[in-house]
Amino acid sequence: MGAITSANVANAIVKLVAADALPALVGNLVMGNLVNRDYEPVLAHAGDTVNVPIPPVLVANNLAEGGSVQPQNPNLGNAQVILNTHVEATFQIPDVTRVLAVPDLLKVYMEPAVIAIAERIETDLLNTYAGFTFNAPVGVAGTAITEATIDSAETALFSAKVPPSEPKYLVVDSNTYSAMRQISRFSEFQTAGEAGLRAIIEGTFGKIKDFFVFRSQYVEKTGSSPLNTHNLAFTRSALGLVIRRLPQPLPGTGAIAEYAELGNFGMRVTMSYQPNTLSQQFTVDVLYGCAVLRNQFGVQVNS
Repeated sequence: MGAITSANVANAIVKLVAADALPALVGNLVMGNLVNRDYEPVLAHAGDTVNVPIPPVLVANNLAEGGSVQPQNPNLGNAQVILNTHVEATFQIPDVTRVLAVPDLLKVYMEPAVIAIAERIETDLLNTYAGFTFNAPVGVAGTAITEATIDSAETALFSAKVPPSEPKYLVVDSNTYSAMRQISRFSEFQTAGEAGLRAIIEGTFGKIKDFFVFRSQYVEKTGSSPLNTHNLAFTRSALGLVIRRLPQPLPGTGAIAEYAELGNFGMRVTMSYQPNTLSQQFTVDVLYGCAVLRNQFGVQVNS
């Protein structure tokens, strides 16, 4: 067994903090859990460009008796996602050993930092609404959403040849979600069965018009009178969230970093000593970019 040194203890502290960070991030994401996530543990810097391949379109050839196959030369699509967002949340802990001895205290420090990063990722993903130009927006600004509007959004995605097997999502703000709960055909037991009962009693519903419905506090709103709420209907392959590793601090600078990685998410947790405040400083940061990957697989739902 190796000797216990201050360096070992410092590394263990950062690993413990990193292990707590990522599950909290994933748990506070809505959009980030629905879109196409591309994560590789390779080092990158702000401004780098990541090429995300898009499957080509092929056609079926009728092979008549005695005929021959017709080779196709499909062009692999490409979506460029720029890693143009480097977000961080930093906090200081005066007595780090006391916090580590009481896990609940570590959670008190960590959660606000992680939630701040999750809010920024959610906001950036929802702000991509303007990139969906293939399908005409449905709904009217400043007007409560209706069953017909939801139906039009689903029809638009079907007409855009979204595969029937691919889940479709509808992310709306709180007011739109409330209006949807009051559409009688969706919120009455005699018309919607158990789903209608859940909408009345629990205030939630899972699926409408083939959409899995989620609400977010960060749906973009523009204009003034009327205020236009840009809800989004999309599939997983419509949007991309690309995350890459940030480099380790230079050796000998007094900072120690660990990577927190879970599934297709990754972040860096850095610990350093601040002599001015006699405290340990923790910085949680993420380098990412988001962009529309398949324009035809998303539609704006205004309300």
